[in-house]
Amino acid sequence: MADILLQVKDLSVSVEDKDILKGLNLEVRKGETHVLMGPNGAGKSTLGNALMGNPNYIVKSGDIIFNGKSILDEPVNQRAKDGLFMSFQNPLEVPGISLSNFIRNALENRTGERIRLWDFRKKIAAAMDVLQMDHSYAERDLNVGFSGGEKKKAEILQLLMLNPSLAILDETDSGLDVDAVRTVSKGVEEYQKNRDGALIIITHSTRILESLHVDATHVLVDGTIVENGDASLVDEINENGFERFIKEENGEA
Repeated sequence: MADILLQVKDLSVSVEDKDILKGLNLEVRKGETHVLMGPNGAGKSTLGNALMGNPNYIVKSGDIIFNGKSILDEPVNQRAKDGLFMSFQNPLEVPGISLSNFIRNALENRTGERIRLWDFRKKIAAAMDVLQMDHSYAERDLNVGFSGGEKKKAEILQLLMLNPSLAILDETDSGLDVDAVRTVSKGVEEYQKNRDGALIIITHSTRILESLHVDATHVLVDGTIVENGDASLVDEINENGFERFIKEENGEA
């Protein structure tokens, strides 16, 4: 039990008075990579937002236990300090604060320690090299004028710099060309080298998974996990889609 990082217990969540998650259960251990797949509207992104404590997502029942304690009452910033991280489908632009200052402030808030500027610059430069990012982006306003691919790289840059205990990647490969997906995937692979760090990858596509080790795959339909498997479940979904799972959930033959 000591290596269990996240336990989601019978979680039910509503958004704008609409029930989305309906008694969902999930368990993630340290160092594991879990893939969450399912048709549109199944609740995949809702789970990510509920884990992060987005106030628009109302937990009606159940519990979220992270590192042995319930975090239901914790605000977003505390969950981030605890070691939770989420990348978004559509990263926001933040004028007036550079990418490097944003990451440095986030890192200092998480650790509670000041970081020497020289050490920080060396570290961020090395991480940007992994992602094949021009170093000038570090001094540009966060995501302002970035292409879709550069925004996604900036998200993975934050992942590498903050090194969270659990990272939730929500459609990180959405809208990226083949080369950008490979680069982003390389960054995620670099994060996987942190033996204790765990991943929940929410995706429709599987291109980002091609070079990654996957421990478990979960299929989400109508707000609950209807199938659990290993990496081979991804191959079945690629070949046949979600029709079987939808029919089984609806009680069809």
